[in-house]
Amino acid sequence: MKKPLQATQSIPELVTEAIPDDERLWVPQADKIWFRPLILNTTNGEWVNLLRITKGGVMNRHRHPAPVYGYVLKGEWRYLEHDWIAKPGMFVFEPPGEIHTLVVDEGVEEMITLFHVFGALVYFDVDDNPIQHDDVHTKIEMCRSHFEQVGLGADYVKQFIR
Repeated sequence: MKKPLQATQSIPELVTEAIPDDERLWVPQADKIWFRPLILNTTNGEWVNLLRITKGGVMNRHRHPAPVYGYVLKGEWRYLEHDWIAKPGMFVFEPPGEIHTLVVDEGVEEMITLFHVFGALVYFDVDDNPIQHDDVHTKIEMCRSHFEQVGLGADYVKQFIR
């Protein structure tokens, strides 16, 4: 097989099993919420991950300062602030600027959605005051801590960083 021509300054490709059998690869984010990192791009400040939320899980009110793209793989979810439900096979585009609350209802065992997030998630309290944020750097630190704790080692996250 002929080796592909690669630009000398190009970073290596990343090929990984998206939905792993090893539960240790799911990083806990909050109660009933985990993410599976696929790429953590520190150059562009973006990340791609699978988000997994089990029944009754709620991702706190948040806003994105940049676009977010999602593709639902399993289960379903909705935003409290909208009347649509995201189901398997559906694509979701979230324009920047809106505060919303992601919910997986009690009747749904588990949802898994592929998200491509640019920039950050800024979390808000009930009075619309910012209280916390996630960005590619906080995601990397969550991964480092979790992978160390479950025996994979803190450097396990390096394979996802570009």
